[in-house]
Amino acid sequence: MSGGWNVAALVAAEGDSSGSGVGLIVAIVIAVIIGIAILRCVRVVSQAQVQVVERLGKYSKTLDPGLHLLVPFLDSVKATIDMREQVVAFPPQPVITRDNATISVDTVLYYTVTDPVRATYQVAQLIAAVEQLTITTLRNVTGSLTIDEALTSRDKINADLRIVLDEATEAWGIRVSRIEVKSIDPPVSIQEAMEKQMRAERDKRAAILTAEGFKQSQILTAEGEKQAAILRAEAEQQSNILTAQGDKQSQVLRADGEAQAIQLVFDAIHKGNPSPDLLAYQYLTTTLPKVADGQSTKLMLVPGDTQGIMGAVAAMGSGFQTGEDLAGKN
Repeated sequence: MSGGWNVAALVAAEGDSSGSGVGLIVAIVIAVIIGIAILRCVRVVSQAQVQVVERLGKYSKTLDPGLHLLVPFLDSVKATIDMREQVVAFPPQPVITRDNATISVDTVLYYTVTDPVRATYQVAQLIAAVEQLTITTLRNVTGSLTIDEALTSRDKINADLRIVLDEATEAWGIRVSRIEVKSIDPPVSIQEAMEKQMRAERDKRAAILTAEGFKQSQILTAEGEKQAAILRAEAEQQSNILTAQGDKQSQVLRADGEAQAIQLVFDAIHKGNPSPDLLAYQYLTTTLPKVADGQSTKLMLVPGDTQGIMGAVAAMGSGFQTGEDLAGKN
């Protein structure tokens, strides 16, 4: 009997130890579940972010930045939305212009989420939807321009894209702040043609500037020559005037001197009371040789009544010559 009681006691002890082990395991499982529930209940939302919460698969509320408590196993976070301005760079897209030229356009989009709920539920893939909308709008806007207008109208393209995208994406809960065209790359053949055109334009401007410079140089040279000719003419005129005035003064002085000399001679002659014979002799010996002097032929008219006077003058001259000869001999 004692042996049977010992076996029963051992079985009972083993049953108690196994029961305590199961209880420990159950306690651990319960603690883990409670810990997970607590972790799922507590939500910390970072600054500039919001979280969209669903309860049993339906939108419940939006969590702002800070600490929040959720109902375990009922509430779940559908999406975490960044409220900061987002930048999306799209790959280059081939676009056909109005004049049938294919160009490659590279764009950058800047947008901000204004309504997290609509951004979560109104569109499935927000970035893909925005990209496709941007591409189609870009083709519509650029397709209405020629290649020259597209290359020089980036501001117009940016403004048109922003207006269309802002209106289309309002239902998605986002606002397009701006869209920028980074680059517009035409084909290689068009680039070569544009380079040739630019070189031709530069050569044209250089030729025009050279011609304008030569024209201005000629004008300035002509103006200089004109001014120089005017100054020379004025100087020559002044010189001629001064020369004429000098000649005038000289002639006046010479005439005054001759008049005074004649007056003195006249006075001396009248004071000396010369005879006609002496005057005739003076005329023949002084005036006639001067008149006859020269290479040209001269015709002198002598009145007929002066022949007697001339004879007397000749006799007087012979007498004077004879007297001088005799005086020389003595």
